[in-house]
Amino acid sequence: MIRFENVTKRFRGTSKPALSDVDFEVLRGEFVFLVGASGSGKSSCLRLILREETPSEGRVVVLGRDLRTLSNRKVPYFRRHVGAVFQDFRLLPTKTVFQNVAFTLQVIGSSRGFIQQAVPEVLALVGLAGKEKRFPHELSGGEQQRVAIARALVNRPQILLADEPTGNLDPATSIDIMQLLARINAGGTTVVMATHEAGFVDQMQRRVIELRHGEIIRDERHGGYGDRSSLPSLAPEPERGAAAVAALTAVLEVQREAAIAAAAGLDPTAVQDDEELVGVEPDAASPAAGVAAAAAAAAAAVAVTAAEAQQAEGLAQALEEPVVEPAPAAEASAPAKPTHTQPIPLVDAVELQVEELGLADRLGLGATDPDDEVGPTS
Repeated sequence: MIRFENVTKRFRGTSKPALSDVDFEVLRGEFVFLVGASGSGKSSCLRLILREETPSEGRVVVLGRDLRTLSNRKVPYFRRHVGAVFQDFRLLPTKTVFQNVAFTLQVIGSSRGFIQQAVPEVLALVGLAGKEKRFPHELSGGEQQRVAIARALVNRPQILLADEPTGNLDPATSIDIMQLLARINAGGTTVVMATHEAGFVDQMQRRVIELRHGEIIRDERHGGYGDRSSLPSLAPEPERGAAAVAALTAVLEVQREAAIAAAAGLDPTAVQDDEELVGVEPDAASPAAGVAAAAAAAAAAVAVTAAEAQQAEGLAQALEEPVVEPAPAAEASAPAKPTHTQPIPLVDAVELQVEELGLADRLGLGATDPDDEVGPTS
């Protein structure tokens, strides 16, 4: 059906060829995936098969015809046997679904009777029965792609070329389109599809031809997508300064809880029962120890740079020393009461680091109005 014989294709103004010594053959009824990174030569192969381009060296034989010797006058007749589906649909916006599909047959001079019979049949095949009178803007993306496939199939071609047919579709719709192409192939149509959809290639286990820099590096009869190094990574980049924000927030929260406990005459360690919030055990030795542990836990929970980790550690050290107040002299004869560590206000060094990080306003540490005493840091 399709044969590339040592094909090289060079485009004017480029130093490297789009295809270099490409050699393969596609048999009748095969389903072939062309895979590879952008610029590897997939679309160039499809344009050569469709006779939109001619090879610089070698030859391309399609349906027994050497396309180098095919005159321009005979190209439209040749293309009646080759259907093409593109990523951008290429529908006529002022024509209905029926008219878009029928247009292909009108161009080649098919009779009105044949058009009235063939168009409803192919629309039913692609799942668009009953939508003949709708315009493209009234259809979803998946339905528009089905119209494009119907237009490519209405003349019953022997070969169907698909250039990223699911590139503009959501995953669920893409699955429907791939199932449709598989059914078309099962009916005897040879399908050659260029794609980046690794999941479909791996699941279908059809023939895979992988291109890299215009050269074939792999040709497997039942293969997967293969090298995925060119696919984008979805892992988020670490945000600079996130650890310092987390550490300061944890420090301020623990200090606030200790201050509330001291004002109520309670054991400051008793309010530190939210282990998930402050990252310390309920029986911590002191609120200062809880502050240090919270800062360390917050810094460890976020991907940080060395400078950010040092800043978080400095905040913990600044609050590390406990302050113990002696019992008043008037109560010397009274039974001794357990001494409680008192919460430590933010020292100048800590406030300075907060200002340097530019986080005072974000954390509620800036200048405050006496009439505006709200929020967790008031």
